[in-house]
Formats: sequence, C-alpha cells, structure tokens
Amino acid sequence: MKLDKVIQLAAQGRLSRREFMQACMAAGLPAASAGTLFSSAAQAAPKKGGNFRIALGHGSSTDTLDPATYLDYYMGTVGWGTLGNGLTVFDEKGNVQPDLAESFEGSDKAAKWAFKLRKGVEFHDGRTVSAEDVIASIRHHMGEGSKSPVKALLEQVTDIKADGEQIVFQLRAGNADFPYILSDYHLPIMPAKPDGSADWESGIRTGAYQLVEYQPGVRTALKRNPNYFGETWFDTVEVLSIKDPTARTNALTSGEADYIDRVDLKTLQFLQSDPNIEVDQVSGYGHYTFPMNVTVAPFDNPDVRNAMKYAINRQEIIDKLFGGIGTPGNDNPIAASIKYAVDPQPVHTYDPEMARSLLKKAGLESLKVDLSVSDAAFAEAVDAALLFQASAAKAGIEINVVRESSDGYWDNVWLKKPFVASFWHGRPTVDWFLTYAYAADSNQNEIFWKNPRFNELLEAGRSELDEAKRAAIYAEAQQLLHDDGGQIVIAFPKFVSAHSKRVSHGELIPGWDVDGMKIAQRWWST
Repeated sequence: MKLDKVIQLAAQGRLSRREFMQACMAAGLPAASAGTLFSSAAQAAPKKGGNFRIALGHGSSTDTLDPATYLDYYMGTVGWGTLGNGLTVFDEKGNVQPDLAESFEGSDKAAKWAFKLRKGVEFHDGRTVSAEDVIASIRHHMGEGSKSPVKALLEQVTDIKADGEQIVFQLRAGNADFPYILSDYHLPIMPAKPDGSADWESGIRTGAYQLVEYQPGVRTALKRNPNYFGETWFDTVEVLSIKDPTARTNALTSGEADYIDRVDLKTLQFLQSDPNIEVDQVSGYGHYTFPMNVTVAPFDNPDVRNAMKYAINRQEIIDKLFGGIGTPGNDNPIAASIKYAVDPQPVHTYDPEMARSLLKKAGLESLKVDLSVSDAAFAEAVDAALLFQASAAKAGIEINVVRESSDGYWDNVWLKKPFVASFWHGRPTVDWFLTYAYAADSNQNEIFWKNPRFNELLEAGRSELDEAKRAAIYAEAQQLLHDDGGQIVIAFPKFVSAHSKRVSHGELIPGWDVDGMKIAQRWWST
C-alpha cells in the first residue's frame, strides 16, 4: 500500500496505530518517523458533531425538491447527495458501486439487470425502503408526460418489476454501463404514494441528513439522520446559495461558511496564503461551453458553426480568466480520462483566417450574432464571452454579448435563446453523457442537434460487448459531434474549491464537483 494512502486511512480512523506502524515500516519508513506521522494523522481523524456550512455558486428561487427539475450542483448536492441515495454511486476512481443496492448483476447479454436492495434501510420517517419505492422513483422520470433530464436515458428500459428481494430492469437491448445510469443525481429513491407515484414534495428520502428547512435559492438546513445505513459525521448541515464569487469568498474568509465551490481564480493565491484555509483542485469530466442551436439561423449552416469554432481563442480564455488551470476544448465533450475518449481531428484551434474562409463558403462576408451569458453558467462566463467577442472580430464575426440575470438563468435563458453560455458536469461513461446531452430525444440537448447516424451509433455502442468494435463506434460518434454539432467546448477546467481547516476530507470524488455532491456525508470536523 502506498504511504499517502496509509496516511489517509489513518486520518479517517480506519487504521489502528499498530496497523499504521506496520504499513509504514513495510514502506521503508523508520519507526520514529512513522510514530510522528501517526500522531499528526490522528489529530486530523474524523470527529462526530458540529455544523457544516456549504456555500455553493448555484441555486435559484425557481428550484424545487422534484429531482426531475434538478439542473445544477445546488439541488444535486441537496436533493441527492445530502437528502438521498440512488441505487448506485460512482467512487473516487470513477467506478460504479452499490449504494441503496447491496449488489447488482447483469444477464441476457446485459439486457437484463437485477439489483438487490440493502436490508433494513429506512426513509427519514422510519418506513422501510421497498422495491415499490424504487420502481415509483424511477418511473417518476419516465413516460410521455415526463420532462425529466434523464428521460432519454431511461427510454431503454422496457419494464421494471419486483422479483423477491430484487428489482429487475429489462432493457430494449444490452447495455454494459446500465448500473452507471442509476447513479445519476436525478435518481434518488423516494417513498411511493398509495397511487404508485413518488413522493418528492416532502423531501423524505434515505440520505445521511434529513430536511429541516428549505428556502429555494437561499438556504437549506438539515440535521443528521440517526438511522442512516452508512457513516456520517456532522450533527447539522447548511447549504447556502451564494452566486456572487466575491460574496462567496468573503463568506469563507469571514468564517460564515466552511466550504465554497467555484473559487474565483483571481483570488486563488490570496486563499492559498491564508493559514486557516485549504484549497483543493480536482480534475473531473466537467466542461464550459457556448452551445449554438442548430435549428436557428445562422447556426443551421454547418459552415457557420465551424467558423465559430475556429473564431474562439480557448487558450487565451484559460490563461487570462482561469489562471492557466484547465485544458482547451476541441468540441468533443468527452473528457480525455474517460474510457473510449478520442481527440477528433482537425483540432479546432484559434484560426481567424479559417473562420473567414468558412463564412465565405457559407455565402457570408461577415456575421453578427447575440451571445446570452451570465456568470450563473460558470465563473467568468461574461468575461469569457467578451474575450470571444474580441477574437471573433478578427474573423469578421461581430458578437453582441447580452448579459442575462443570474437568477432563473437556467429556466429563462438556457434552451430558450439560440446562443448561450453553459456548463456540463460530464459523466464517467461515453454512452451515459452522449445519450443524456446529445441524443435526438433528450430534453437536455442544448444544441438541438438530431443527427441520424449519431443516434444509430449510440444504440449500437450501448449493446456492443466487443471492446474494439465499441471503441470504433464511440470514436465515430465523437468525430461526428466535433465536425457537425453546434457545441463549442471552451475548456475542461479543474474543480477548484476552498475550505476552512476546521473541516477535512479523504480522497475526493473527481467526476462531479462538491466531492461528487456527497460532501455533507463524506466530510468531517477536525
């Protein structure tokens, strides 16, 4: 075992002094040094109790507890990561693990999946979780009337039924990645009502904390669930919505918050110099975008779309706004760390002459478009749009930057206006994310792109069990999106957060920010 892992386990209280000493000496560390290390680690060991104040840069007055409406990290953290659990969850390595399920197993060439529920798990009101609750919770996102973001993901499910202690999902075709789908933050398990529908209104779920007070777009107060089936540490948790980055930073430095996400990178050195604050940087699957609605002129012309992709200086945006932290996008939304990811060619680097030539190919000498943005989309989105405006001008493209209100941005601007700023959490598998965000029938398809070949590839890749063939299918799908889609992927940033040293954590979940949205359950007082 590596020494850093040994220290981490000791800090989490998972190794005795004897076990720690043996592991350190096996790694070649002298006994005296090992003893000193153990004392330091023990001081940072998890302690029960206290109040944890989490300040997030998302949240809106239009938020609800209905998981079919969750759009950002605020409600994902509150409604799924703190109040609830899914059947599965993905871990620090991006691997899917059982959560409310005790185990799961596929059969019939991955077209049938059986999930065995943990025994004795209770909802916050003391009711025991049953297969009927699981079925109601999943069906909440299915059917003609559903507007859930995961509706398209679940259209592969043809039947769900209880079979003894198991819940059995029958799929239209095989899907080796199906257990990952059920770890989506829109899929917490909720109590079933007598009519078979899911009770989302009460906020009663299975998570580590139960609801005390909920003020949409302002604050959520929670208290420890004494009957939680897993491990948790704090007595109470507050999740605050503070969208302004300066106010969020001030909340941390003044002691009004213990954790902030989306650190303003202009203040990064200031926070790193504070002896009472620790900064974390984690690479994930998330990415910043400027999506174009391909059904609306001029973006209905693929040459115009590609001209826009060559007219943005992504590296300049990363250097000037993100402190050089992040990787430039290449209009493929799949992070390089994900299995089957490719880097499509040609790479869309800043090339104003190429952009001009593509405009001429589209029959245009110049172009004028509106770009609707708010820092609610991502930190520095407005300034990123202004840099895009300047770089595009050299290609004969005039971008009018429209500054939109942060409150209600995801309801009133995103998916409503043809050219906007956006942010995606990303997902740990190619099929999960491409289906969720770009399938023709997905209500999250922010570019409104319906490419028949692309959708054929999604279907084929999902059920293909041959690794080489599956890799080739997903490579073609990513290339199509790069070449023909309306997505400008600006950058894959790192998740940069900061916290008071009065709280601590183990290895962070990299896929989603806020420690995989499970921060309230996974962190502790020092």
